[in-house]
Amino acid sequence: MIRRLTEEDHEACMKLLMPKAAENLFILGDIEAYGYDQAFQKVWGDFDDHGNLRAVLLKYYQNYIPYAPGHDFDHEGLAKVMVSDPEFQNLNGLEDVVSFLIPWIASKPSQIRKLYYAKCRALKESQVNWPVKKAGVQDVGRIMELYRHFSFSNNPESIKRNMEKGVARTYYIEVDGQMVSSASSTAENTLSAMVVGVCTVKEHQKKGMASACLVRLCQDLLQEGKELCLFYDNPDAGRIYERLGFVPIGRWMMVSFQ
Repeated sequence: MIRRLTEEDHEACMKLLMPKAAENLFILGDIEAYGYDQAFQKVWGDFDDHGNLRAVLLKYYQNYIPYAPGHDFDHEGLAKVMVSDPEFQNLNGLEDVVSFLIPWIASKPSQIRKLYYAKCRALKESQVNWPVKKAGVQDVGRIMELYRHFSFSNNPESIKRNMEKGVARTYYIEVDGQMVSSASSTAENTLSAMVVGVCTVKEHQKKGMASACLVRLCQDLLQEGKELCLFYDNPDAGRIYERLGFVPIGRWMMVSFQ
């Protein structure tokens, strides 16, 4: 049985999601921030014949994210929830969940993208050989200057707002007053956080700077009891993350029906 979830279902919902805090970063963060009933956010649950919650589906604006710890859930029913919404455009989530829903959606996807997904609960390496600093809101302009070397789509207002809200932070290394390497978090909640923006300008690459920024960032977050996760599409980058303590947990699918 599928129905809308409310605050009364919060305990059961957290019981389903929390064992996989990194995998459920976005669902946990959105529920923590906005709850179960907003104009732009809704949450559905799929219950088995004994009334046990076995799957969750989150709507955030035009985006939907499903999660189920197993394959025994109502694939067709959750798909019907999405296709009945005229705002529905994107289906995102773990491949082994999303792949069960796509066949029940009549519209052909306009784009499918898959990324590697990894999480970290403890660092294997903790040595930092560079002076790493934590950025503040006064450094947003410098962060944007660094990001211009890469294909990052962040805007300064968003970075500043997320820093002020406490859902994002950045560590960096500077040379001659210029920010040349950084690692950031985003979508932080009480249980997990996503690592993003790991980068170093070309002339300073292969010196261990990005790893140093990443280690400091991860130390900070892990000490707060957060489980870390990140996306990557480059296997070489994946090997660096694995060396630091990140463990592959599958693929993340982003399916567009626009």
